[in-house]
Amino acid sequence: MRRGIPDRTFALLLMLPAALFLAAFVLWPLITLVVNSFYNIAPLAGTRTFVGLDNYRAALSSSAFTSAALRTVVYAVIVVTMEFTLGLGTALLFNALGDRSRVLRTFFLYPLMIAPVVAGILWRYLLIDNFGIVNHLLTKAGILSSPSEISWLSDPHIALFSVSLPDIWLTTSFMSLILFAGLQTVPPDLIEAARIDGAGPVRMLARIILPLLRPVIAVALVVRGIDALKAFDIILIQTHGGPQDATQVLSLLIYNTMTSFSEPGLASAMSVIFLVVMLAVAFFAIRLIWRPGRR
Repeated sequence: MRRGIPDRTFALLLMLPAALFLAAFVLWPLITLVVNSFYNIAPLAGTRTFVGLDNYRAALSSSAFTSAALRTVVYAVIVVTMEFTLGLGTALLFNALGDRSRVLRTFFLYPLMIAPVVAGILWRYLLIDNFGIVNHLLTKAGILSSPSEISWLSDPHIALFSVSLPDIWLTTSFMSLILFAGLQTVPPDLIEAARIDGAGPVRMLARIILPLLRPVIAVALVVRGIDALKAFDIILIQTHGGPQDATQVLSLLIYNTMTSFSEPGLASAMSVIFLVVMLAVAFFAIRLIWRPGRR
């Protein structure tokens, strides 16, 4: 009688398709990206010249790169802060309502089903100057004197905040869903004991609920933070990085460097720097918020 396949071998065989997929579509493009960052590549001429770290020096010394990096951080802070605040508030509301919030939770999750490109087009028409629906409604309500009083997408001072609104609208429900799931793990007896001891809602939130939600908050902030840092399609649809590069974040700068300026080597170096920074941010965020192994 022939012996069966050992469990370890069987497990490796089950993992093989996923490993091949990751190697073909993640590992190989990543290796190619790193290798290209050391070359000066001319796509039209079909030449490759090894330049070592020159692309990295050019990227780090570029004012466009540093400005885009700063805008990326500001954008991520705006988006994640607003989403966490709104998501925590709605999660606490759903938790307080209990089973009565089922229908409300269903409607609240609808924005997650909308593609970012569609959301970008929708909000572009909501905020576009002169005939945007938002300005039109504000004018009808008497808040604005004319629809052109606020230039949401063409004023460099507020454009970065304006393009963050679709992102906040899309993924606040994601943050709320994660935090609501985390609230289900908070022991009701602990909340009741704190209430009997005279703790108010703010004290219970700061001393009991948020400390117990540390792992959940860490996952939510890291996932959304990385996603916000690499924002691309929503901003591209609305402003294409304008006006006056006020919304040109790192992903858009890398895209324009690759396509418009035909500098794949420099774009690859920018991408590698971006990737390393995001990995470092994710690592330190988890260590700071989650603090695994500590009380």
